Amino acid sequence: MGEDNIIKPVQSAQSIAATFSPIREVLFVAVVCMGQFMTQTNVGVCLSALDIVGDSFGIDEPGILSWFMAGYSLTVGTFILVFGRCGDLFGYRRMFIIGFIWLALWSLVAGLSVYSSYVLFIFARVLQGIGAAMLLPNALALLGATYQPGKRKNMIFAVFGATAPNSALLGAVFSALFSQLAWWPWTYWTQAIVSLACAALGVLVVPSIHHDAPFDRSFVGLLKALDVLGGACGIAGLIFINIAWNQAPIVGWREPYVYVLLIIGIMFIAAFIYVEFNVAEHPLIPFHAFSRDVSFVLGCVACGWGSFGIWIYYFWRFEELFRQTSPLLTSAQFFPVAPVGIIACVVTGWLMGRMRPGWIMVLSMSAFTLGNVLMAIAPVHQTYWALTFVALLVIPWGMDMSFPAATLMLSNAVERKHQGVAASLVTTIVNYSLSLSLGLAGTVEVHVNNGGHTPSDVLKGYRGALYLAIGLAGLGMSLSAIYAFKGHLDERQARKTKARSFGSV
Repeated sequence: MGEDNIIKPVQSAQSIAATFSPIREVLFVAVVCMGQFMTQTNVGVCLSALDIVGDSFGIDEPGILSWFMAGYSLTVGTFILVFGRCGDLFGYRRMFIIGFIWLALWSLVAGLSVYSSYVLFIFARVLQGIGAAMLLPNALALLGATYQPGKRKNMIFAVFGATAPNSALLGAVFSALFSQLAWWPWTYWTQAIVSLACAALGVLVVPSIHHDAPFDRSFVGLLKALDVLGGACGIAGLIFINIAWNQAPIVGWREPYVYVLLIIGIMFIAAFIYVEFNVAEHPLIPFHAFSRDVSFVLGCVACGWGSFGIWIYYFWRFEELFRQTSPLLTSAQFFPVAPVGIIACVVTGWLMGRMRPGWIMVLSMSAFTLGNVLMAIAPVHQTYWALTFVALLVIPWGMDMSFPAATLMLSNAVERKHQGVAASLVTTIVNYSLSLSLGLAGTVEVHVNNGGHTPSDVLKGYRGALYLAIGLAGLGMSLSAIYAFKGHLDERQARKTKARSFGSV
């Protein structure tokens, strides 16, 4: 690949990690990884006990149940960019600790909603996502600003990525335990307790990182630094589009307000792009830091994680509804994701110093595609140890090769003062793709399941949704393969040009 398209690491002035004692470094990495842990736990806790929570509210409508998960991912993906910028301006440590406290508050409310209605529960889940939106970008930014580019940073990012599948699994297990053996609200009350404990530990071990780029601290200066106009347009656009896509499977696309919301959302996104390029003095997204590599990786991440959002939701629905497994047993079946995820992250950390991102993405998208194919064709009465078990061995490679590679690339691509925004971009794409893909899958499901009046019709809808996931992952695999091959040709051409220049000297 040509030299213009190669991402060059931005060196930090000094490695902050070098000033840590071994114990403090371990505690620092642990509490930062807990930001990832608590964020992904909120996906697992919803999936395993979905029917139990729904029954407690008298809800069995699939479209409403999907909002229990989609509402959380919606706000995570929508607000990450804003809180990444807040971290850049006000300090990653401050936003990181506030994120834990916010998550604790709304986890408490989510449990208390058992005394109210499912509307309050969805509202609490949506606001839990704001806490996660504070945690994720600032956790990644803390790692990016604390460690200099190198093998150690590669492995730390790999460990951070390995936290995701394990936390989702543990969330599912504990949710199943509380829901089946005790009372489901304790799932969320326990989250509140753990979040407060993490906030306290963060105060003790997370360093305060300051940048040398002061901004006008007047009210107008603050609005410009935060890019409030751009942020408002982007948030509004993402929310309207996501609500339209996730509401359509419930009320149908014939409802006029669905189209109205979608059109309004697209208009806000167009306004966001215009503001970022032509109006904002401090754009929310530093497009100047983007190379072709970065844009390519984000596109692949969107396709792969969108397919994963569909896969994980319909995996749990398929196991519990058609194979009649309990939430606890399904959580036990999901266990292979944890060790395989750890192995995948370690291998990815090793490969990132030896292989170009394009080829890592090819492997990642191939894993997403194969995992969805295996789940889509799995017969209802087939043993778990056949296709289902193999799918669980394959799918973590998609997650844990794409996420660490993408976050590390962007962390190394931008200056230390932009670490929050860089981390935000990847996590925005991941979480928004998860939420939006569920709306797309729900639309496909209701259009092919003939009303869902019989088990076979419901299964047909599930298969249709998984076929959509295969298409998304296949698109990501095709794009990554084309780009990787093109990168190989560019690099080959660059070597030939360099050899000719030496020969002419």
